[in-house]
Amino acid sequence: MPQFETKHRVNHRADDMFDLVADVEQYPRFVPLCTGLKVRSRRPLEDGREIMVADMTVSYKVLRETFATKVTLDREKGTIFVEYLDGPFRHLENRWVFKPLGETVCEVGFYISYEFRSRMLARVAGAVFDRAFRKFSSAFEARADEVYGNAAV
Repeated sequence: MPQFETKHRVNHRADDMFDLVADVEQYPRFVPLCTGLKVRSRRPLEDGREIMVADMTVSYKVLRETFATKVTLDREKGTIFVEYLDGPFRHLENRWVFKPLGETVCEVGFYISYEFRSRMLARVAGAVFDRAFRKFSSAFEARADEVYGNAAV
């Protein structure tokens, strides 16, 4: 099963990076392959976490797939956990961890594992998805520089 994990130090506050990743409606503007994202529902939990269900559409040339995920936002712990609900995957799991390293610096941890339902889709789209997922963390860092300014330390 393909997976990718990275930890990267960024010159932005952990809360700002959390907000950037939690703002899923903006993904089509900067996330590789993402051409659409619709939030179906959002609800706060009593423990301070927030649950969101969203449909993400990814496109590459003639390939276009939409899949549904459940996103758990936990600001207090600095984590975002994405669980697969429906679509072209057999399995999809994604985690973000935001660890403050100072006032204006944090470590962003990104993990994703996935497996397509169809072997043919895996052969056709696997390499493209793998490259795109490997660019996710840098896409978010570039977006943070655009939104919050390039805060070189």
